[in-house]
Amino acid sequence: MDRLDRRRLMILCDLAGLTAMGSVAAALIGGHLWLPHLMAAAFVEGSAAIFYRLAERAAVRNLVHPDHLTVALTRNEARGQGAGLLGQLGGSSLYAVARWLPFLLTAVSHLTALVTLLLIRKKFQSERPQAPRDLRQEVGEGLAWVWRQRFMRAAVGLIAGSNILFQVLSLALVLIVKENGGSPATIGLIGTVSGVGGILGALTGSWFLKRLSPGAIVTGTLAVWALLMTPVALVDQPVLIGSLFAGMSFAGALLNVAAGVYQVQITPDEMQGRVTSVFALIGSGMNSAGALVGGLLLAAFGTTPTVTAVAAAMAAMALVAVLSPVIRTAGRTPEK
Repeated sequence: MDRLDRRRLMILCDLAGLTAMGSVAAALIGGHLWLPHLMAAAFVEGSAAIFYRLAERAAVRNLVHPDHLTVALTRNEARGQGAGLLGQLGGSSLYAVARWLPFLLTAVSHLTALVTLLLIRKKFQSERPQAPRDLRQEVGEGLAWVWRQRFMRAAVGLIAGSNILFQVLSLALVLIVKENGGSPATIGLIGTVSGVGGILGALTGSWFLKRLSPGAIVTGTLAVWALLMTPVALVDQPVLIGSLFAGMSFAGALLNVAAGVYQVQITPDEMQGRVTSVFALIGSGMNSAGALVGGLLLAAFGTTPTVTAVAAAMAAMALVAVLSPVIRTAGRTPEK
C-alpha cells in the first residue's frame, strides 16, 4: 500500500464501509436481509478497516509536528480503546432498540470520517518516485527492513508470543466464569472493566514515554502481565477478575503506544505501510495460533493448570527481555 495515495485510499475505505453498512441497514429496514449479503458486507467493511488503519498510522507523521507525534499516537490509541469499549456496550443495546440501528450508526461514522478526510489539506505522505515496481520486491524490502532492526525484531517476537498467551487466557476466562456460575453478562462486565484499564493506559502513554525507554516498557509490560495473570484462576469475583484484566489492558495499551511511536519514528516514510502491515500480519497470525493452542490446552488440562502455564510462559518471556542486551539497552533514540 506504500505505492498508493494514503488520503485517497482512506477515502475509498470509508466509502466502502459506508456502502456496506448502509446497505445492511437499508435491507433490515426493508425486512429483506439475506445471510450472503451480511457476510459480504462484513468482509468489505473489515477489509476496508484494515487498509484504513495501515494508511492512518503511516500518515500521522506527515500530519502532525514531530514534537506532537507521541501525543497524537497516544490519543489515537485512547480513541481506539474508547471506541471498542463503547461499541461493546452500545452495540447490543442499539440492536435491542432496532436491528438496523447499529449498522446505520456505523454507516454514519464512516460518513463523518469521510467528511473530515476531505477537509484535511496537508499531504499524507512525502513525495516519491511513481515508477511501477514489483509487488513481491516491495514486500520483501519491508520484511528485510524489519529484520535488520534488532530491537524491533526482538520486540515483535516477544509481542507475538504474548498474543498467543492472551488468546489462551481469553478462552480460559470464559470457562472460569462458567465454572463459577457466571453468565454472559458477567463476561461483559469483566470486559467493561478491562476496557477502562485500556483507556487509562493509552491516555498515560505519553507520560511514561517521557520517563522510560522503549526497552524498559517492553520488559515492564511483560512482567506486569505475568504478575497479573497468575491469580486469574484463583479468584471467582467478577470485579476482581475484571481488575486483573484492567491492569493487563493498561499495560497493553501503554505498550501499543510505545511500539507505535517507535515504529513511526524509525521507519522511512516510503516504507511505513509495509512495516506496519508486517506487525499486523504477525499479530493476527499469532492470535489464530493462540486460539488453537488454547482450545487444546483447556480440553486436555482444564483452566487452573492452563492459566498457570500461561503465567509461567509470560514470566519466562519477561526474563528473556531482561537478559536480552538488545531489549535492555534500547534507548529513546531509534536505531539507524
